[in-house]
Amino acid sequence: MNFDILTLFPEMFQGFLNSSIIKRAHEKGIIETNLINFREFANNKHQTVDDAPYGGGGGMVLKPEPLFEAVDHLLQNVSERPPIILMSPQGEPFTQRKAEELARHSHLIVLCGHYEGYDERVRQYLVTEEISIGDYVLTGGELPAMVLIDSIARLIPGVLGNETSAVSDSFSTGLLEYPQYTRPVEYRGYRVPDVLLSGHHKNIEKWRRQESLRRTWMRRPDLLQSVDLTPEDITFLKRLKSEADKDQ
Repeated sequence: MNFDILTLFPEMFQGFLNSSIIKRAHEKGIIETNLINFREFANNKHQTVDDAPYGGGGGMVLKPEPLFEAVDHLLQNVSERPPIILMSPQGEPFTQRKAEELARHSHLIVLCGHYEGYDERVRQYLVTEEISIGDYVLTGGELPAMVLIDSIARLIPGVLGNETSAVSDSFSTGLLEYPQYTRPVEYRGYRVPDVLLSGHHKNIEKWRRQESLRRTWMRRPDLLQSVDLTPEDITFLKRLKSEADKDQ
């Protein structure tokens, strides 16, 4: 997977790209990131990338020329146009399903904005999609781009040490992840559930499924609307609701 990142602040990515799992993925050659300061593609001697908005108003707007020129440069020797993603609070909410969709590509171009916003022509004629990581506003698109890259990269085979980790993570199945425990068996009087110590794999899987359902029902019941539930799942959820009604 190759990530081309257009940003005015490439130095913001250094710690992220040179640490932990992302660093190891680079060292293995599984992912490659190319940081491009699109100020270098400005068409004036002062390398101006923003200007006041037509019609007045506060703040500055990113000019179209540097971004269009930078993307043209990246596409010079590319046979197939990759997704060109604009990080924007106005974009499609980023989800695990979206990460899985984007992980099928071998090349992504990610645009990180700053200032008040983008010239609308960037949205209309340059990017293929806009993505938001939440309903809030940040000073720029760099942090959202890091979230995007981290979420996608861990889905690429070989990036994680344990290939089953991404499969069982929260949201990968549509449900929140079940509780996890490790040694010691007992700590300060708090004990690991006996089923996890039993060695009975079928019972363990059943417990994990039900705990995922329980946690999702309690914390994110909206997610259950899009999950394929088995008859056993439905019976379990009815029991949870019945128990909750009795406690009220």
